[in-house]
Amino acid sequence: MFLLCQQSGVQIAATFRSGIVSAAGYEAVASAVGERSEGPMGSALNRSETFGNPAVDGVYERMYLAILEHRLPPGTKLPEENLATIFEVSRTKIRQVLARLEHEKLVEAIPNRGCFIAQPTVSEATDTLAARRIIEPGIVRALATRVQADHLARLRAHVDDEYAAAAAGDDPATIRLAGEFHNVLAECAGNSALARFLHELAALTSLTILLYEAPIARSCLPDDHLHLVEALEAGDGETAANIMHRHLQAVQDSLVFDHTERTVDLEAIFGHAPAS
Repeated sequence: MFLLCQQSGVQIAATFRSGIVSAAGYEAVASAVGERSEGPMGSALNRSETFGNPAVDGVYERMYLAILEHRLPPGTKLPEENLATIFEVSRTKIRQVLARLEHEKLVEAIPNRGCFIAQPTVSEATDTLAARRIIEPGIVRALATRVQADHLARLRAHVDDEYAAAAAGDDPATIRLAGEFHNVLAECAGNSALARFLHELAALTSLTILLYEAPIARSCLPDDHLHLVEALEAGDGETAANIMHRHLQAVQDSLVFDHTERTVDLEAIFGHAPAS
């Protein structure tokens, strides 16, 4: 079961739907959180999986956050030469980042055409959300039995940031914080494998929401996150699990499986990074 958590969300949900692994089996995986204690990732990049080069780590983190904040829409072409110029690193370093993003299903490499931000199909989009509905209720159910004061403080501070971003009309921050809340839950649960898994799913979900035009106000509400934190504080795992399941189902229900392509300017998104 541990190995299943390291597959992409699409692979996991597809395996589940094929009947190879039961829902109870996935619940067992999610309920195993907390058996290994890991500190929070602290950024978009899991510190146990850095490239060992601050410049490359920085490029990866900025590109991941651009995906999470809907600044890099699905289908965006990612020319190595342009990115190398923008970030002021070698094309070799850009290839490392693109390979990592491709492994995480966030970038698609097309022979003789180059790399593009992934465009999840309807099936992939529903598979990703199905995987999250299987795993995340188990995460919060388990977390409710062992939640600590510092976890609650971190989660409440995060929700406060979500409300502040929404009140300020800062859509990129609102979108990013909504996705990161789920990553923070996995980190608080203390299972590094599930934290990595949700790190990938958060960005895949962001692409899905952008591609299929789910309105921000309906796709991930801070109110749901606040109620979830309140259930965790009360030690009520069942209520927390129900809120999570309903919350993720609402995200899927808000999708409209049609989209319009748009063009983007990579330099306008990233600007020029300081020389490394």
